[in-house]
Amino acid sequence: MHDDRFDRLPAPSLPPRLITVGSSLFETSTEREFMGAKTGLLAYAEGEIAQALRRASEPSTEETVTMIGRLYPGHHVERTDDSSLGEEIHPPEGITYAASLPGVDIVCDRRFMIDHPSRLPAHLIEASAGRRLVLHAMHSVVDWLAFAVWENGRLVRSLSLSPDSGILENIGRPFPFEAPYWAGEHPVDPDPSREDEEPYPLPFHPLELGEEALRALFGFVVEGMPGPDDVDPDDVGLCGFRLTESTGSEPADEKTDPEAAVRATEHS
Repeated sequence: MHDDRFDRLPAPSLPPRLITVGSSLFETSTEREFMGAKTGLLAYAEGEIAQALRRASEPSTEETVTMIGRLYPGHHVERTDDSSLGEEIHPPEGITYAASLPGVDIVCDRRFMIDHPSRLPAHLIEASAGRRLVLHAMHSVVDWLAFAVWENGRLVRSLSLSPDSGILENIGRPFPFEAPYWAGEHPVDPDPSREDEEPYPLPFHPLELGEEALRALFGFVVEGMPGPDDVDPDDVGLCGFRLTESTGSEPADEKTDPEAAVRATEHS
């Protein structure tokens, strides 16, 4: 039987913010600073995620396969090459990386890159019973950020925003690490070389807050200078999987992939 729980994930709204010259794509000035900042990350934790990642050893393949089977029901699981959290926080299309570690289960998958984190499929939230569930997703092409936290299955915070779409979701009380950003302490400075540039439509750059959220919630960053107490994501091993639905089709519906949405605009 076809399991459609992942099919219900809404596609991210990603309006084009690219300059197209022939077949080349050039990021705008605000995007250029965060060229590699892309994440699709979900974690189930019994305590602090950063602490669990710092003491992480090689993941248990058997326990990780069991976790994948629980989170992706109705899919055929095929092992692929293993990698690390630093390399696969935004894995290739159709590939999932995961690790079941003492104190934390972590999964990297583009399907978690959704506009409204509160609409994460119910079975993924139910799997967090008794634990904290954290989602983090961002995409540098459109300056988009989303993150959310559930405590024992209850949503306590969800934020999703981009300069083109505005604030898509803002649920719950902001975390302390967000306060300076909402207070206007991290504005996006205009590009002096562009006289006709309009003011940045948000009080901060979403990817800058995204890095702060990643550090606060997971203990590391993907861009910028790591702090002395940050986790090294390259030290966290992940098991690789190719997941196909029982019907034989690929599980990663292209419409839920931000880069696929951008590619579609190139040919429209």
